[in-house]
Amino acid sequence: MAKVFYLLKQNKVKNSKVNGKWFARQKTIETLNTRKLANHISEHGSVYTPDVVFGVLEKFRSCLLEMLLNSKRVKIDGLGIFFTTLENTEGGAESKDKFLPQKNLKGLHIRFLPDSTTETDISSREFIKKAEFVNAETFAGSLEDESGSGSQSGGGSTGGSGGISTD
Repeated sequence: MAKVFYLLKQNKVKNSKVNGKWFARQKTIETLNTRKLANHISEHGSVYTPDVVFGVLEKFRSCLLEMLLNSKRVKIDGLGIFFTTLENTEGGAESKDKFLPQKNLKGLHIRFLPDSTTETDISSREFIKKAEFVNAETFAGSLEDESGSGSQSGGGSTGGSGGISTD
């Protein structure tokens, strides 16, 4: 079974109803870049070399972005749907005629909706059943990045392995 690492953090927000309570926060132990993911895929009995897999992943990335920027959703069977949403600035436009994208739009976000069909359900309620949860404090020394680079955020990085980070 897969291992999902977590650390316990105490809520210290003074006016919170859950002040003083403890909650789990996921710990990422590595961020795989495209090259490392391609190597991993090719090691799973694939007839394709890591370079071929890398090329397909790079083409997938560029085509996914192209389709999303053309107002299309992209469904990967068994995984889910990628789509975009708009973030408007606070307050909105005074009228329909005064709406200007460059003024009234704050962001264009890429979203992901996991597949929830019965055979490949990876919705959060089903995905949690597939994982074993391990307190990262028990493995703190062995999970540190060997390069000594310390913590790394997992917010969409395509960098190397990195260290432990809280997501």
